[in-house]
Order: sequence, then C-alpha cells, then structure tokens
Amino acid sequence: MTANSAGRGFVRCAAPGPSPAVPLSAICHTMSSPDPVPLVAVCADVKAIDGTAWHAAAEAYLTALIDGAGAIPVILPSLGDSLDLDAVLARVDAVLLTGSRSNVHPDRYGGAVQPASGPYDLHRDAATLPLIRAVLARSMPLLAICRGMQELNVALGGTLIAEIHEIAGYSDHRAPAHDDNDIRFAIRQDVRVVADGVLAPILGAGTVKVNSLHRQAIGRLADGLIVEATAPDGTIEAVRVGDAVGFALGVQWHPEYWVGTDPPSRKLFAAFGAAARARMSARRATLAPAAE
Repeated sequence: MTANSAGRGFVRCAAPGPSPAVPLSAICHTMSSPDPVPLVAVCADVKAIDGTAWHAAAEAYLTALIDGAGAIPVILPSLGDSLDLDAVLARVDAVLLTGSRSNVHPDRYGGAVQPASGPYDLHRDAATLPLIRAVLARSMPLLAICRGMQELNVALGGTLIAEIHEIAGYSDHRAPAHDDNDIRFAIRQDVRVVADGVLAPILGAGTVKVNSLHRQAIGRLADGLIVEATAPDGTIEAVRVGDAVGFALGVQWHPEYWVGTDPPSRKLFAAFGAAARARMSARRATLAPAAE
C-alpha cells in the first residue's frame, strides 16, 4: 500500500454525468483513434462521501492508461459477488490494480490486526482477490501497482509485513510528510532489476530509480510468484506470475505518477498497453467468425 494515494484527485464512477477529473480531450482523442483501442478494467476503492459509498480510482492511474498505455480505463466497482466476473472479463482486455491509502486486511493472510496499520477497505479486498484469480485463470494482462502488488501476493497465498519501517534492517519506505504530491512521489529510491526476468527487457537489468513509497511490504512470497526487483534493504519491489503466458507483473512503486516524464515509468505502461492490444486483437479474432 502507499502512505498517500497517488494522483491529483479521484474519478468517482458513482457520480452522475462525465467527471471533469480526466481530461476530456485525451479521452476523445483515444476513443476517436482509427485503430481499435483496448479497454482496461481499473479496480475501485470504496470511499464514504456525503453519507454514501463511492467507488473511486485516483486520476493518475486513469490518465496513465490513456497517455502511457493508449488504452481506455473503465472503473470496476468493488461490489463483490454482485458482479459477474466472467461477463466483465469477456468485455475488457486487461486489468490494472491501483495503489491506495488502505491496506489489505490481515484476516486475508492470517496476520494480526493492528489498529495503527489501517485504514482497511473490506469491499475492495472482497472484489480484487477473486478478480486477480479470475484474470490469471484467463491469461489476461495484469499490472498490479503498490497495494495491487500486495493484493496479488495475498490472492495467491502469500503474506504481508504490516509496518516494514518498524523492523530492524529495513529502510523507511514511507512518503515524506509534505503537501506537495510531486515531492511525496519524487523518484528517489534505487531498485535492482534481476537480469533474467521479464522486467529487464522493459526497463533494463541493473539499478533503476523509482518512486516507491509504502508502509507495508511482501512478507512470505506466494507460491507461483517470482521476484523481479528488490530494494537495497531486500524489500521485494517487483514480482511476476511465474506460469503466466503473458504480461502479469506487480510493482511496489508508482509508475503512473510520472508516466509523462520518466522513461522507465512510460516504458512499463507502454509494455502493458502492448499486451492489452495483443489480447484485444486475439479476442476480436475469436469473435469475428461468430459475427459473420
């Protein structure tokens, strides 16, 4: 999870009418492209606003999909069993799991509940964990960021460390206390990308600077996940699904925030977009005979 939710605002799918938070010109440009554009489902946080529950995603993730991946984001409400995942995943080409202020509840991985380790979002937990398993079962492209990477680990049977900065030998990965998001999300930490993984062809092997800010971290790595990058203190910073046919990556840092100016961030979203387009092409090819 991130100590501060990424982005410069929220787009709330419960609000009537179009939201002004995502630049309309960018959406119109993407949707008017002569080539088909992939749809990417984006998980939603559940926020209590004005006495009702709103299902929301931070703007930075949505604009990163539009500008960095060349995709159209679709916020997927965290309604648990009320949603037919088969129907949803048949209509989208990839899934993005976002970071959040909230943490995965310890009950989901057998951890101890610590009031100081909140807030929690039980609705999101109930939605994303089965969503992850369904996405992987269909070999769909998946990009899991920050809390999303932790959800990926928990969904596959791994555990989390609640407050990693309190453990001897680990660095403090939390964001600095500041009102300016550009300072809080500044690129300041080195991670080492393994040479023989799937992230190296995208970012290059060796050291890459990222903006990793979080209180929680992967504890026991889930069976089936493979480490793709680590911080100098050994914290797992990126993973892949070992038996995934295609793109199935999790990163602890926030490539969405600087996708417009940071080359590694843009490369990661471009690779995710390419995977989504490949999935879209395969899906359209499958549907084409039925339409004839």
